[in-house]
Amino acid sequence: MVASEYTMDSKDHIPEEAKKMLQSLASEWDDVLDSNALQVIRLKGAMTNQVFQIKWPARKDGVPRKVLVRIYGEGVDVFFDRENEIRSFEFMSKHGQGPRLLGRFSNGRIEEFIHARTLSAPDLRDSEISAHIAAKMREFHTLDMPGPKNAVLWDRLRKWLQAAKDMATSEEAKAVNLDAIEDEIVLLQRELAGKEHIGFCHNDLQYGNIMMEEDTKAITIIDYEYSSYNPIAFDIANHFCEMTADYHTETPHILDFRKYPGEQGARRFIRIYLSHSGHVPSEAEVEQLVQDVEKYTLASHLFWGLWGIISEHVNEIDFDYIGYARQRFERYWSTRPILLSSHGTSPSDGATDS
Repeated sequence: MVASEYTMDSKDHIPEEAKKMLQSLASEWDDVLDSNALQVIRLKGAMTNQVFQIKWPARKDGVPRKVLVRIYGEGVDVFFDRENEIRSFEFMSKHGQGPRLLGRFSNGRIEEFIHARTLSAPDLRDSEISAHIAAKMREFHTLDMPGPKNAVLWDRLRKWLQAAKDMATSEEAKAVNLDAIEDEIVLLQRELAGKEHIGFCHNDLQYGNIMMEEDTKAITIIDYEYSSYNPIAFDIANHFCEMTADYHTETPHILDFRKYPGEQGARRFIRIYLSHSGHVPSEAEVEQLVQDVEKYTLASHLFWGLWGIISEHVNEIDFDYIGYARQRFERYWSTRPILLSSHGTSPSDGATDS
């Protein structure tokens, strides 16, 4: 996630190894006035890594040269395989899907700075922007990534559940009914898996991981830590759930489920998504994916609920991870009876169309 920023007076947060790489990079650019005069700006909103914008003074009236430095979070390897993430990043970079990789150091990397706007929370509910996201998401899901193409969702949920049980205090475990989650994963997998369409999914498509070029409205999806092959309905469901979040408020962990897309908004997004490749979807196709997405919100709640419990114990970023986790589990338990009934309806009770 990359969003608002603040300037640091010190460069102490950047490892010496990275500083040398940055200075070496800048020395090769003719438009940089002084390769040693780098300015470090911490970008707020990241909940897995530390992210910094680096810029140098330009010659004459030139535009300052900028790059991004990403320092990997400690203890977060429980969530994903860093080497797989790096391979995904390099693949995206080579195929023009994201920022270019400029260098790697022991606990992070240097990336091209994309001159585009990181989206804000309200942008996800803007119908024009949402249409561009739907089309880009379809394109993303059809990427032919190297390696196995089996869904990892269910194995990842079980791995995270075990990690959460190992780390959670008895009070935390009781608060979210953690002992019952194993059976819930079995239930969800039985209900949802088997017939779904699998594609390469981002799995964390919140507003901070989407950038837009203002003139062309071109969308770039960034940050692939959680990316893997998964049911596409899970990825869309997760994106819909992210419409309820705003990580740049005084209470960034609080979700507002009234902002979950209503039936019309969900159908519009899914119709655009299915139409992007030139295919004209039938109403039955749209309806089926709408229903699948609604059911996969349950998997999204378990996914990020477990993430919150683990993050409370491995992440030092200032965020109420337990408070966030409790909301995701509460939403799971409140919508599960509706969505897993024979006549499932939308979990967007109280939601408005967008």
